[in-house]
Amino acid sequence: MSTLLNSSFTEPSASPALLLLGQNKDLSSERGVECTGDLPAASDPDLVARARVARAALGDRAFILGHHYQRDEVIDFADVTGDSFKLAREAAARPEAEFIIFCGVHFMAESADILTSDAQQVILPDLAAGCSMADMAAINQVEECWDVLTDAGIADVTLPVTYMNSTAAIKAFTGRHAGTVCTSSNAEVALRWAFDQVGGVDGTGKVLFMPDQHLGRNTAMIKLGFTAADCVVFDPRKPGGGLTTEELRNARMILWRGHCSVHGRFSERNVTDIRAAVPGINVLVHPECKNEVVEAADFVGSTEYIITMLNAAEPGSSWAIGTELNLVRRVAAAHPDKNVHYLDSTVCFCSTMNRIDLPHLVWIMESLVAGRTTNQIVVDRDDAQWARVALDQMLALPGL
Repeated sequence: MSTLLNSSFTEPSASPALLLLGQNKDLSSERGVECTGDLPAASDPDLVARARVARAALGDRAFILGHHYQRDEVIDFADVTGDSFKLAREAAARPEAEFIIFCGVHFMAESADILTSDAQQVILPDLAAGCSMADMAAINQVEECWDVLTDAGIADVTLPVTYMNSTAAIKAFTGRHAGTVCTSSNAEVALRWAFDQVGGVDGTGKVLFMPDQHLGRNTAMIKLGFTAADCVVFDPRKPGGGLTTEELRNARMILWRGHCSVHGRFSERNVTDIRAAVPGINVLVHPECKNEVVEAADFVGSTEYIITMLNAAEPGSSWAIGTELNLVRRVAAAHPDKNVHYLDSTVCFCSTMNRIDLPHLVWIMESLVAGRTTNQIVVDRDDAQWARVALDQMLALPGL
């Protein structure tokens, strides 16, 4: 199979805006790279019309949130778009909305339920829309990990920090142990705060960072000055996390063995190849990427940061973006005066995020119009209380 870079870089055309996806190439030798941008026709040709009718009928009773990684057909009906934390806060800021329809994944809807009032109902259009990263840290595994840290004599000098991309149960665990939640935007601030609670960045205290090892490692090494030797990976599938007591005691960052299935695909080779093919290109990646990818990139930041960077970029500038494809395509379409490339040589959507589609959204809205509440997300009351403690600690961090 030929590599995409051998034939993909051409002068930008008016349409499509997104390059590096195999258009106008020999697709028989580049299987899996075609992306015309057109979704299959809806099974019901009147689906868009039905969505508009249902949305109008619900009016102010419903507030629809659309994550950046959603399909365009869903984003078209969103009242607000953003990353997971922004959307949860937007939900909390709409107390008059009876229904919060969260077009995202399960952990995001949980956060919205935690931050909204009991009078509001948070709904996920497809309950199968989970998050592979969040699912890599089960609460029983995390509790067993804490037992390992306790047996090693370091639990009292370790503070848990969990990424927003985690279940309510993990956020609750973090709250019970005086830790905090973080986002990809404020991970550095959250880690500095956490280390201050256990002796400072230059001390001997530790952080248990869950569930994305890459965000934790990148932040610790690039922002806090830690070395790779300061970081160990706790594998819940192995006895003792696969670590010796000495390794745990010597570590500063205990990273959970989790990752994003989309961002984990990008490689240092992707960066090297695209720089060779497009001289002067700017490489912009998400901090959930592997450390070698982040180190090789020019800019690193959250989805909101990526959008802001492209908005401010000079016309005619070239960008390779390493994040979920729906967002890259949307940014590319919004900036036809810039040459936007997808960093990977193959196409990869977030498969779980893409479970939310127009048929599911229409079904949910029409059910609500008919007086039926379907797929409501309700977090256990005790978990919600302690998760709120961790989230409130994040909200108290400077700069948020």
